[in-house]
Order: sequence, then structure tokens, then C-alpha cells
Amino acid sequence: MKTFPQEQKTSAAYLDLATNDHGAEKGLLAVRALGRVKHARPRMVEIGPGGGSAVEHLAAQLRESNTTTVDLTLIEAPGVVSQSLLRAIDEFGGAGSCVLTHGLAQDIGSLLSEPVDVISASALMHEVYSYGGGYGGLRAMMRTLPTVLRPGGFFAYRDIYAVDAPSLHERVVQSYGSQSWLLFLRMFARQYLDHGTHPYHHLDDELVADQNSRIVPVGELDIRTCAVITAPVGLFREVQRHYITLRDHVWRSGVLGFRPVLDGQFAADWLDFAAGHKRVHFAFTETDWLSDTQKAMLRAVSEPYADHFAVDGDIFDEATDLALKAFLAAAEQGETDCLATWEAWLAREGRETYAYMTADELLATVATHSVEARCDTVLIPVAGDDILTSPRHYYNRFLTKRLSNPLPDGKQLMLFQNVPLRDTETLMRGLSAIQTLCSKTSLARVHAAIHSRG
Repeated sequence: MKTFPQEQKTSAAYLDLATNDHGAEKGLLAVRALGRVKHARPRMVEIGPGGGSAVEHLAAQLRESNTTTVDLTLIEAPGVVSQSLLRAIDEFGGAGSCVLTHGLAQDIGSLLSEPVDVISASALMHEVYSYGGGYGGLRAMMRTLPTVLRPGGFFAYRDIYAVDAPSLHERVVQSYGSQSWLLFLRMFARQYLDHGTHPYHHLDDELVADQNSRIVPVGELDIRTCAVITAPVGLFREVQRHYITLRDHVWRSGVLGFRPVLDGQFAADWLDFAAGHKRVHFAFTETDWLSDTQKAMLRAVSEPYADHFAVDGDIFDEATDLALKAFLAAAEQGETDCLATWEAWLAREGRETYAYMTADELLATVATHSVEARCDTVLIPVAGDDILTSPRHYYNRFLTKRLSNPLPDGKQLMLFQNVPLRDTETLMRGLSAIQTLCSKTSLARVHAAIHSRG
């Protein structure tokens, strides 16, 4: 079983292990886009290839079809090297050419010598938002993309699903009764609001927590009492995603006294995929935040499997939630190992904003800002199946069992085409494709942007 080193998210070890999965999903729209490119040898760019799982999937698909040869350029952040990515590059040969270059995503205009047919990226925008200048960095990125895509080219994009709401600032009410979630809120929310890159700065974005009919500061929540919290729906989305990433980070560290298998074949031992119900494979570690009673119980409900154990995922989640509460309490009190693990997670992911736009906002914003590039094109999906949602069934099952009204977890995938403004037929198909997801206000923004360019 592989161990997970506590390093920054740009480290090779993190890219090789923790983020190097879902290659088929990451590459789905890029493969579809290549099938719609008209000439024989397309030029493609992948921004942020990570551990290379999408590169491997693309190569496999191209070899299987045996119809297209692709010249692929990979753009990775300076200083980031992944061994699994280097292997994927070596294995790409039969599908075309593949070169790796280092630079910042927002500088793509200066990194490419000529326009390309397809740009593919996963989680690009929330990375640019969190680390590359907030909304200003996003707008610059959206204005740059049309300049490096050929007319008719494609931008295949995948990121975390935001929320099904008109705006991330819409105020909603959530109740929290789980002690581990209350403890996480007490430790995380103030850190994120004070130090994270996020859009929740207005008076109406204030997080208001109520316990026993009394408003209390979120940093003073009593974990023994249910809390009713009012806040923007996007902020609750951040709490959910950060709790999950912390839980997985702590699991990988082994500090709780066990280490689940979160990568590879054993990570997908499904009992019922659609229901998100799976068997968890794990091994005990020397560090121990499980009590003797809890460890004995976990052994009793698990089965030996080769050099480790396997257990029903629901039982595992229930047992390990108690250990996570003990971990958080110890980190809050300054216990050395737990505090170090908590701070490593904070440094790597705790200040990121994962969901900063609804699907409506993302579609309208990409379209309107792409027109501002003055390339006489607009980035817009042109078919209904260019906009997809991929739910995370396991996480949704976990959240449903712990929160009164959880927000659905998943990925959203969008394939934008760089449509020439003179191509009225394709433009009409694009506007038809987005109208079911976009509000009337957003559709009006897109129409106004397009007509402002004639």
C-alpha cells in the first residue's frame, strides 16, 4: 500500500498519487473535440496535466481509433514534475507527438507559437482564481483563450460542480448536529474567511450561527449543541468540499491509526456504484487516534484481505468519523502530529475556493469575456451534450448520512467552441444549447456581447 507524503499540492508525490485519477472523465470532452476537428493532424494543449491520467486516456483512445495523429503540448506550472506524467509522455508516441513546457496558465498566449485546435483543462479556473489574481485573473484567462484557439477550435473544461442556484451568494439555512462537522466549522470557517481567496465580502455574505436561540461567533461553536447557520450557499459548498478534502488528507497521512486505499484498483471496490456504496480497503498504522474499543470494533466488522483489511464503507465512515473528531480536537489543542497534519492541509488546500460560479454564471462569463478578446469569435457550447454533470456517488452518500440538506457533489464538464461571429447557424445552435441552463439575464448578457461585435 502506498503512503501519502505531507507535501504541497504541486509536489510530484501528490500529483502521482492523490490527483492522478479520473483520466477518462478528464479526457472525455477533449476526445470528443478532436473528433470534430476537420483536419488530419490537430494541435492540442492540455493545461495542468498533473500526473498524466488524461494523457494516458487520450493516447489509448487515439491508438484504438487509429484515425487521428495529435501534436500535444502540455503546460505545467514552473518547477512541477511528476514521474507518472513523464511515463505518460513516453507512452504517447504511438498517438503522435507530446512535449512538456513549463509556465503559468495565465501566460498561455506567450507560451504557444501559433493557435491550436483544442485546449483541455481540469480545475484550471479555480486554481487561477485562488492563486492567479482572483476574478481579475479569471477575466484575463477568458479573454486570452480565443486568441490561442483557431476559429472553430474547442476549449474542453472540467471543474467542481458548484450549486444549483441562481447565485453562490443566495442565502440559505443549514443545520449541523455532527460533532466532527461542528468542530471543523469552528476551526475552518474563520481561517477561510480571513485568509482564503473568496468572493464572500459583502454584508449580506455574513455567516450567522445560532445555538440555543442565541447568535454565537462561528469560532466559539459548542460541538455538543446543534447549530443552525445562515450563509451564502456557495460558502456552504466550500465547507462541504473542504471537509471532504481534509478527511481524505488525514486518512492518507495515517495519523488516525489507519490508512485507507484511496487510489488504484482497491479504491473502486463497489457494492453498488449508483448508490455510492463501496467496500473500503485499509491497513492499521502505528499512530493511533482510535481507542482500543474502536479499533477492536473495526477489526470485528472487517475481513482480512491479503496484507490489509476490507470493510463495508458505511461502517468504516461511521467508525472513522469518531477518530476524525478526536484528531480535530487534538489539532485545535496543539498536539504536535495532528497540528502538523492540519497545517499541511491548510497550506495546500485550506484557502482555495473550489466553487466560484454556477453553471449559468460560468457559461455567460466565458462567452461575454471571450468576445472582449476582439477575435470576432465567441466561446460557447453548441450542442446539448457539450454540457455534462458527473456526480460523485460515494461522497454524496457520505454527505447525505451526515448533513440535513447536503449540496450535491460532482464535476461539471463543458465543451466550448470558438465560434466565428459570422457563423450565424452555429451561433444559433449555441444559444439554443445554453438556454436551458442560463437565466434570462445571462442570455441577455451573451446576446448583447455578441451583437456589440456586429
